[in-house]
Amino acid sequence: MQIGCFKVFRDVVDAQSFSKAGDLNHVSQSAVSQQVKTLETQFGIPLLERHGKKFALTNEGEIIYEASRELTQIYEKLQHRFQELHNVMTGTIRVVTVYSIGLHELPVYLKTFLKKYPSVNIHLEYRRSNQVYEDILHGIADIGLVAFPITRKNIKIELFHKDTLIAICKPTHPLASQTHVTLQDLALHKFIAFEPDIPTRQAIDKMFHDANLEIKPIMEFDNIETVKRAVEIDTGVSIVPRATVMQEANNGLLKILELTGGDYSRPLGILYQQNRILSSAQKKFLEILKTDPTKFPAY
Repeated sequence: MQIGCFKVFRDVVDAQSFSKAGDLNHVSQSAVSQQVKTLETQFGIPLLERHGKKFALTNEGEIIYEASRELTQIYEKLQHRFQELHNVMTGTIRVVTVYSIGLHELPVYLKTFLKKYPSVNIHLEYRRSNQVYEDILHGIADIGLVAFPITRKNIKIELFHKDTLIAICKPTHPLASQTHVTLQDLALHKFIAFEPDIPTRQAIDKMFHDANLEIKPIMEFDNIETVKRAVEIDTGVSIVPRATVMQEANNGLLKILELTGGDYSRPLGILYQQNRILSSAQKKFLEILKTDPTKFPAY
């Protein structure tokens, strides 16, 4: 029996999906089903209890799942050690992140990494913050990037860096004549916000709450690009990460207003599964992510 059957079974359980396990192993969903069936036939026991599209592990399935994790971990560790021994840097790194980081923080790191290791493929996907944690936990992605990272079981978190939250308005807005504003100033104007489940929105709500201010957004969006467009057409003001609006500010489309009265920083975190063995390429990518970008060579 090939190790691939055990890896596929592990991925099915981790991802809670036959189709996602197929994507992870570059095979069809029917091929995944066949490999699970091969394990069941080999051991003569049912591994999964199927309930429509959902499934649960049988008692025997729990045992095979734990064994599958151990076997694939040993196999992957061997692969990575041989790659390091022969200085091989290939493979695919699956990165998942939110729009604001992926579009505005990550590009310089990706460019530097791919220039140095052109044989490695980076597969980048944009997801909501809660989905980033799920993708890492279930092994669908190798590395995740989120704002305001929170502790989750079986997920390792390392600091990426910190961004600053600033206010923005249209250059013709009444506040545009100022360079600095307070939360009290912003509370007097129509406010554009992120949706309530987004960590940056939750941090902004806490900022206003701590200042004993109540703000009721007139619009809520799930990504930074839509928030910026709403402010550009003078629908209202907003608070966003500085790195996400530099291009619009330089082009005269938005006015940046510094926030006074507190430390309004936005920590960014790197996520990866605590018990997974990292490949050489993944380790090098993490090194790049933890490097000060001002130290990157100019290309």
